[in-house]
Amino acid sequence: MDSNEFNKIAGAVLGMLTLAMGIGFLSGMLVHQKPVVKAGYELPEPQADAGAAAAPAAAAAPAEPIAKRLASASAEKGATAARKCAACHQFTKDGKNGQGPLLYGVVARVKGSAAGFNYSNALKERAGKGEKWDFEQLDAFIANPKGYLPGTSMNYAGISRPDERADLLAYMRQQADAPAPLPQ
Repeated sequence: MDSNEFNKIAGAVLGMLTLAMGIGFLSGMLVHQKPVVKAGYELPEPQADAGAAAAPAAAAAPAEPIAKRLASASAEKGATAARKCAACHQFTKDGKNGQGPLLYGVVARVKGSAAGFNYSNALKERAGKGEKWDFEQLDAFIANPKGYLPGTSMNYAGISRPDERADLLAYMRQQADAPAPLPQ
């Protein structure tokens, strides 16, 4: 292969590359694309029907007062509900602190006062004020721990059903040397 043949091959390759680039440049000039302002596309809003609109209203309806719910609460059902708490808490007198504090005798106890447990700053602050857990406060805390006490280290989302919370509180009330009196 002499140098003349090599020049022909190199010229053909460079010519094809130049032609391809030229076609790309010309097509870019002929076809104008609108710049993308926002990636993706808008999803259509779901149509609200009467049933869907009524559901949030029913969910937002306030629960009966805890005193009324405790009057018909079942401690046996509460023992079943307490299984949800057992991963972090113990309820027996000889129980120990775990990821959460021992809950034996928690009703009417000063908040953040279980011996040997390192509480969040939010509960330590309440303990310093001498605040005690009553049924209403425990009900609100169990329903939405982070909503009731911002800064709590309790990572549980809460129990949404008011009757289940009342059953749990009836069970927690029994787990004490001297059960707290029921609210009137």
